[in-house]
Amino acid sequence: WDETHFGKMGSYYINRTFFFDVHPPLGKMLIGLAGYLSGYDGTFPFQKPGDRYEQHNYLGMRGVRLSRTVKLVSSSLLFSTKCLLELSKSLPAALLTAFLLIFDTGCITLSQYILLDPILMFFLMGAVLSMVKFNSCADRPFSASWWLCLSLTGVNLAGAMGVKFVGLFVVLLVGLNTIYDLWDLLGNLSLSLVMLWKHLLARVLCLILLPLALYTAIFAVHFAVLNKSGPGDGFFSSAFQSQLIGNNLHNVSVPE
Repeated sequence: WDETHFGKMGSYYINRTFFFDVHPPLGKMLIGLAGYLSGYDGTFPFQKPGDRYEQHNYLGMRGVRLSRTVKLVSSSLLFSTKCLLELSKSLPAALLTAFLLIFDTGCITLSQYILLDPILMFFLMGAVLSMVKFNSCADRPFSASWWLCLSLTGVNLAGAMGVKFVGLFVVLLVGLNTIYDLWDLLGNLSLSLVMLWKHLLARVLCLILLPLALYTAIFAVHFAVLNKSGPGDGFFSSAFQSQLIGNNLHNVSVPE
């Protein structure tokens, strides 16, 4: 059922048809982009689960999740060996986690269909990995690797939030880690007040302003692409509907 739901929305992006959904648009935009780049024309109706795709080229939309899952599995190895070794200093724990992630049949099954979950897991994993790598750069503040890991954390936070709102949980995790980090820096008497402000501003820039800018940009692209009247018109004001091509209110002039 979910593949029918999100596959239809991928078609809406290809046809530039406006719709409304409870989830943020990034995951569905990636599905539509994958379909467009692979030659899918957005004509399959996605009416009910089990309908045959026949001559429709659906493999690209399924493939974007498969590629995300392959990257997820690859990052799982990195996550277990880097993150857990960093956190627990235990090689057996790292290897066990890698084994559990790589051979998780649920993850393998999800990757076969047009769903948001593999895309979401990719950004969640990326956010945690970037955060842990950033923590490991604490002895090299403001170095290139320090800025890179901090920025990648912000990018992955925006990606997780842009796919599903459950991405808020990883935002909470990174937020708590940042508060602890800043509190630890505040207790470091060797740091000047100016340096403390630099640390604070760097985190505000990369973990608040950067994700917000990217999240806003995702919606800007969403509204720019979906410029034709569709099933989501009724959820918005008449002023908004007047901007949609094909809507009854499109370019209608209102007497003053």
